[in-house]
Amino acid sequence: MYSWGHSRRFNSYTEYIRSVFGGRVQKVVVDAGFTCPNRDGTKGNGGCTYCNNDAFNPSYCNPVETIHSQIAKGIDFHSVRYRRASQFLTYFQPYSNTYAPLSLLKELYEEALAYPGVVGLVIGTRPDCVDEQKLDYLAELSEKSFIQVEYGVESCYTKTLQRINRGHDFETSQRIIQQTHDLGIRTGAHFIFGLPGESLDEMMLEAEIISQMPIDTVKFHQLQIVKGTRMEQEYMADPSVFHQFSLEEYIDFIIRFLERLSPSMVVERFAGEVPPQLLHHLSWDLIRYDEVLKRIERELEERDTFQGRRTKDEGRGTKDEGRGTRDEGRET
Repeated sequence: MYSWGHSRRFNSYTEYIRSVFGGRVQKVVVDAGFTCPNRDGTKGNGGCTYCNNDAFNPSYCNPVETIHSQIAKGIDFHSVRYRRASQFLTYFQPYSNTYAPLSLLKELYEEALAYPGVVGLVIGTRPDCVDEQKLDYLAELSEKSFIQVEYGVESCYTKTLQRINRGHDFETSQRIIQQTHDLGIRTGAHFIFGLPGESLDEMMLEAEIISQMPIDTVKFHQLQIVKGTRMEQEYMADPSVFHQFSLEEYIDFIIRFLERLSPSMVVERFAGEVPPQLLHHLSWDLIRYDEVLKRIERELEERDTFQGRRTKDEGRGTKDEGRGTRDEGRET
């Protein structure tokens, strides 16, 4: 048993959610029709250079439909594979889901929370798209429901954020994450490995930087070059400025990164998955995330290592003979 309370060698989001709700909880994505300030001209145009929301937006999402309708279709969609799920988190995922007047946000969030079986919200957004009033409202919601705000940080280096047309610096992420944490709101952050111009050493150093931030949950994705993006054009012009991981190299990198990551942080994902038809090129031979996760866990066992091993606050706890069974399934 590790310090996070189970026998998996990393602080798993699946196990964390089970500990909160007592069973499986399925995320259901909705598209509320938002945009981003680096798309609409407020801070820029074209959005982040890597971004194509079709790469992760489920087929059942349609912003012209109500939140209620999208949740219903999402539950039906997931019921085929996850029949045991009876509790759901509505995931406001595409674009920046706090980038609207507070009155509209209240209407949308409360419509989602009113749907039978929905026990909370996960709100994907940017650190420059919240303010004091919005955070105060989310803090109020979090007193009654599970609320998690997931910030797209992407990189700890402002030079990289400028290059990918992010529209904010890393200091903005640090400040807003601290404010969100201070209000007692569950705080998530998303990072991408392999962004142009970043070395392996710079990427590895991010483990130490992230570990100093008050983040509850983290998602990690390898960079994938998506068709129709400005990054695809940049890649085609000069692929040498990108570090495209092979699967074996990425697994090795993630394990060494995980050893340096604070054991207090819950890991939601280690890698991204884009529909093959949207990728500029296939680098991992159509392998699904479930299999990537299994390989990472298998390698952790073979190396006899775990999250936080190389930190001062290592995650090793005491062995518990009553430990639960291992879950190799998809992360929630």
